[in-house]
Amino acid sequence: MPHPEYHAAIDVPPAVLDLLTTLWAAGHDAFVVGGSVRDALLGRPAADWDLATSARPEQIVEAFPGAVYENRFGTVAVRRDDDVFEITTFRSDHDYADFRRPHRVEFGDHIEPDLARRDFTVNAIAWGRAGDHDAARTDGARTNAARTDDGGEPAIVDPFDGRADLATRTLRAVGDPIRRFDEDTLRMLRAVRLATVLDFTIEPLTLEAIAARAELARHLSGERVAAEMGRLLAAPTPSTGFRLLETGGLLRELFPELAAERGVAQNKVPGDDLWDHTLRSVDAAAADRPVVRWAALLHDIGKPATAADGHFYGHDAVGADMAESILGRLRLPRAVIDRVVQLIRQHMFMYDTGWSDAAVRRFIGKVGVPALDELIDLRAADNVGSGRPADAGGLGDLRRRIDEQLAAEFALDRADLQVDGGDLIAELGLSPGPLIGRLLDDLLERVIADPALNDRPTLLLLAQGALEEER
Repeated sequence: MPHPEYHAAIDVPPAVLDLLTTLWAAGHDAFVVGGSVRDALLGRPAADWDLATSARPEQIVEAFPGAVYENRFGTVAVRRDDDVFEITTFRSDHDYADFRRPHRVEFGDHIEPDLARRDFTVNAIAWGRAGDHDAARTDGARTNAARTDDGGEPAIVDPFDGRADLATRTLRAVGDPIRRFDEDTLRMLRAVRLATVLDFTIEPLTLEAIAARAELARHLSGERVAAEMGRLLAAPTPSTGFRLLETGGLLRELFPELAAERGVAQNKVPGDDLWDHTLRSVDAAAADRPVVRWAALLHDIGKPATAADGHFYGHDAVGADMAESILGRLRLPRAVIDRVVQLIRQHMFMYDTGWSDAAVRRFIGKVGVPALDELIDLRAADNVGSGRPADAGGLGDLRRRIDEQLAAEFALDRADLQVDGGDLIAELGLSPGPLIGRLLDDLLERVIADPALNDRPTLLLLAQGALEEER
């Protein structure tokens, strides 16, 4: 009888089943493996469907014309319509030396040794069967799992009791956790991310092994860390993962700037320090706004360095520079870095309901329309992190007034002016240079204060007057 905590049936997409059927018909054992099986058993939508087979890479390529043998680890890419599926020959890994890849792999004929090299028990579950009995086989090898004389019906292969860990929502390393993490250091960070996303508990010996090997995280490339961090920040409550990073010693290795927030006093939520405030803020930011979550994570990172007599003067500017350095070493796209840095640098704005409409337009021009929603969302998350309502500080009113000004399509930057630098050069006999920029900035300030001035003849007269003053 199926266990009540997980789904016994595996709903394999038609394209994946077609790949399996082709391999079975050719006499090869074939299974879906890894996270797709785990998610299917949990009743979660599976993203990537990976296949493992007894077929050697050249046999996979032969079975699927147009397939591409990707690497020496036995992985072949097969395209089906708009999707690409990876099919990998059963293998055992040997002689890890760079904390990431095996120096030597040995192809095998059985699914169980292949599952033994995987990271966690819940990822070491397979679903499939042996190849058809009457199909031609060059190696004569057959797995004992999921087999009958005619290949049998597909079944689950679970040599490490991964289903039991699924039922108790436990993340446990396959075999010796120290060995697993020495093989691939990223598995430690992946453990934290999976536990957070799946709402699992990391088994004590596995968590102890993370703490024992945390310093190996220094070997991880920025790109690999960034990928896991992006997935962690997309979780419903990222704070769970960041507390695990702290408990496991990974936070001080990967983000010592964040680890420095622990113990810094905050006069906000009673009992909370700066680190607690940061995590509350990250959780409060919308999961579908990754830039805002990155900004929430790093928005107060400058406070430890600027702490003085209970104040943190200039922490926004210092934190922006620190955030640029952190995101740079993670190799995030330049556009993402620039936006996060901008949000942190400007997150201490103070709105007053007494602002004039011109002041609202100046604020829009200073921030820039693309970043407006994200900046206010960051401030709202900061409010929640401080134990205040999200719209404290008049944020709701500010949003409303910004919407009104944007709807009116008033000039907010140089591009909205009815004249440009070329007009000033042609009409006023000026030469290109800094003076042109100063004149345009002066005109923009006048138009923001009085939108009716945004008229070409009027602007040329104003520019001419400003030019006389300049001289």
